[in-house]
Amino acid sequence: MVSVLKGIAGAMQSFFHEGFDLAYIDMQPSRDAEPILLIHGFASTHMVNWVSPGWVKALTDAGYRTVAFDNRGHGASTKSYAPADYTPRKMAGDGSALLDHLGIRSAHVMGYSMGARIAAFLALAEPQKVATLVLGGLGSGLVEGVGDWDPIAAALIAEDTASITDRRGKAFRAFADQTKSDRRALAACISASRSELTEAEVARITQPTLVAVGTRDDIGGSPDELAGLMPNATSFSIAGRDHMLAVGDKTFKQRVIEFLGHHPIAP
Repeated sequence: MVSVLKGIAGAMQSFFHEGFDLAYIDMQPSRDAEPILLIHGFASTHMVNWVSPGWVKALTDAGYRTVAFDNRGHGASTKSYAPADYTPRKMAGDGSALLDHLGIRSAHVMGYSMGARIAAFLALAEPQKVATLVLGGLGSGLVEGVGDWDPIAAALIAEDTASITDRRGKAFRAFADQTKSDRRALAACISASRSELTEAEVARITQPTLVAVGTRDDIGGSPDELAGLMPNATSFSIAGRDHMLAVGDKTFKQRVIEFLGHHPIAP
């Protein structure tokens, strides 16, 4: 077993699925630790979304086997410039394949923003593999949409950053540059990864679910409204946090660990 957080960059592994080498970490504090699969957001990586904000440490300290991977097109995983490769269904398939690769039959699954969308698609496609679900940074936007992201795609491929006038476009271009991302791959991803679910589809997600969105988040939508559409969901408002800052919020971590403790994986 890998020592928790010891040389975490060196703990990176990879597996192959549908033409993509997908990089991941698997931090297992004990043989009987319940697994949790973490799926990061758009333009992020497992490191930026989960390691740096303290999620991996918090979850492993709480006794969970923490698995996190770089989505296709992101981080250390293979890049594609074909939008068709980035549907939420296909990206959810990567998460499912990783669980198979690790011999994990059922796991807690947590996603943030785009990762929450992917996690919801995974819960619908492979319900037996998803014991519980945490949707961070995405509420009613899962059903209603999250606005016009075409300006973000344009900002990602703009040659001159001074030409970018859209506020979100500027923010995501800066984030992509900060994470040293392949911006062409991200532009392909954003054009295909925003598929919505219907209210009827959301109602079919029966796993215990926690929906958490920052009170200053202008992207994700209402956590209360989404939770209200689901048969076994509860909402949590991350006080005073916007879409970017909610990720590492201490109260968010505490609420998630509390939620997981209340819903252990059945043997």
